[in-house]
Amino acid sequence: MVLTLDLPSLPPESLKLTSPVPLTRHPAAVYLAGLSEGSQRTIRSTLNAIASLLTAGECDALTLDWGKLRYHHAAAVRVALMNSSLAPVTANKMLCALRRVLKEAYKLDLIDADSYTKAIDLPNIEGESQPRGRALSGEEIAALLAGCKGSSARDQRDAALIAILRASGLRRSEVVKLAIHDWHPATNALEVRRGKRGKGRRVYLNAAAVEYLERWLALRGDEPGPLLCRIWKGGGLQLEHSLNSDAVWRILRGRAAQVGLESFSPHDFRRTFCSDLLDAGVDIVTVQKLAGHASPVTTAKYDRRGEEAKRRAVEDLGF
Repeated sequence: MVLTLDLPSLPPESLKLTSPVPLTRHPAAVYLAGLSEGSQRTIRSTLNAIASLLTAGECDALTLDWGKLRYHHAAAVRVALMNSSLAPVTANKMLCALRRVLKEAYKLDLIDADSYTKAIDLPNIEGESQPRGRALSGEEIAALLAGCKGSSARDQRDAALIAILRASGLRRSEVVKLAIHDWHPATNALEVRRGKRGKGRRVYLNAAAVEYLERWLALRGDEPGPLLCRIWKGGGLQLEHSLNSDAVWRILRGRAAQVGLESFSPHDFRRTFCSDLLDAGVDIVTVQKLAGHASPVTTAKYDRRGEEAKRRAVEDLGF
């Protein structure tokens, strides 16, 4: 995703690097290297937008000299974000990215302590924002699966993908890393070995999801390799190559268009998973552990239950 700011550019300053810098000494490159593949794309776009804003389009994240930034530069970015059409949560994530790069610049001795402390001393942008994404209805999920009723390898794999995302709440970056040995049919468990921040966990599939997965595995076989592999145009399996995160997005977008569904993101399956479990009365700590969240506060943000859930909660009150 490319982030843009529909704003007049700030006056250009001499913030461009005068000569190339090794990536191990470049604050933006060091920051990006510590992120997951999916986060790298988003944050790189964010840093490119900030660099372009500060230099009237002259620089991107890797050509800007981040060590030259001072408080007035950071304050100008904040003002620009406040005046943009971006949601407060998005604008604050951009500010967070700016602070993180400045922190790397400080650790690399590219900016002195006083200038660094002043530059990051920016309050977040306040404002109400609507929850991101949406929850998918049971009818929508059934329609997606119905669109994969064919007998082709692609249909069977895509149905298994949809079933896993729906039943486990895995991130797309997690589902593409699953290997065949991560599936434990005796307990209907999937072993997530490389989750966010390198943390592992175990998730479980219900009987309906297991059925879709077993159909795919009957076609795939039990050879070592990715659980969900790529497929040649002719239908042959590429057991040595796993899907990537972008492929998951394209598959779901194509399947949604095929059955005429409103657009949604892969992460909306995760929102649906958390929201449905909470609606079923599962305690938030258990949902947190299944989702792999660091805090139940994060899990609460995934709650997409509507007014009906609130009404039912009040109905259950006694006297």
